[in-house]
Amino acid sequence: MQVFIAADAAEAADKAADIVENVVRSRPRPRLGMATGSTMVGVYQSLVDRYQAGGLSFAETSIYLLDEYVGLDCDHPQAFRNVIRAGLADLVDLRDDALFGPDGSSPDLEAEAQRYEQLVTEACIDIQLLGIGGNGHIAFNEPGSSFEGLSSVVTLSEKTRRDNARFFASIDDVPRQAISQGIGTILRARAILLVALGAHKARPICDALIGPVSIESPASAIRLHPDVSVVLDAGAASLLPAARSES
Repeated sequence: MQVFIAADAAEAADKAADIVENVVRSRPRPRLGMATGSTMVGVYQSLVDRYQAGGLSFAETSIYLLDEYVGLDCDHPQAFRNVIRAGLADLVDLRDDALFGPDGSSPDLEAEAQRYEQLVTEACIDIQLLGIGGNGHIAFNEPGSSFEGLSSVVTLSEKTRRDNARFFASIDDVPRQAISQGIGTILRARAILLVALGAHKARPICDALIGPVSIESPASAIRLHPDVSVVLDAGAASLLPAARSES
């Protein structure tokens, strides 16, 4: 595992984008697993800037969503497919048919989760981007989730719903379920990139990187993977006594 500590959020975003760019350039048909959330906004923007500068193309790239809310209208701005489109996919030369995600409006959610699991498995994700929740969740795998778990319909914890309420008019509008890749699904990616920003992420990062590898800290599962990069700003790294800093 490589841990990079940046001076601030902008430097962290650029470092994460460097890692993603290297994958895009080195693979003939790159498969990117993309997360959403405020942590990823700067990473998206850095990638868009590189495309607009003429130095990076996504024409041969495919993007696979980490998860999707259940029950939102297809045009809802917080549906993760629309978040990815607004922040990245529609701003670069990604093909219209190269963005994949689970359908949170499917009449058979369990079957849809199984369909998406098969799609991601067949894709062989080259690098999976992850954020980390305040309770240590990755994707929507809450504490207690099996490290062998596959894509499924999950119930969001009240803490996760409260944390995500800032994206909605009120907490009552935050969905209670999602279709999420499982931890076992995530660990099959060729490489993993976890990004965390802010002092409020310091405790879950500390638990994930130097605490016990335990289902009570879902993000600690990344330590079971052979190719992991972690990009933090100073706040998120503040409880890591031995983390290595590299710009």
